[in-house]
Amino acid sequence: MTGRRRTAMIRQRLEAGLELLSLEIVDESHLHVGHPGARDGRGHFRVKVVSNMFSGLSRLARHRLVYAAVGDLMQTDIHALNIEAISENEQ
Repeated sequence: MTGRRRTAMIRQRLEAGLELLSLEIVDESHLHVGHPGARDGRGHFRVKVVSNMFSGLSRLARHRLVYAAVGDLMQTDIHALNIEAISENEQ
């Protein structure tokens, strides 16, 4: 699967699972070519997710929400996910 398609799938899952105010997704897979973790073909992504669902939550709880939203993509398409999860008033 291409990075562009994976990015679209990540966007779709996050939009469906979180009340997004903004979302940035960067495919960083090209930075990991040749690394042992990249051999399985899954991608490396960085996301910045802004949602008021994160208000009052710990960093761990915020990351859990993001991981729950992307779901099985972590086993099939995503090798690494760098997450910045903030609420609107933290921008």
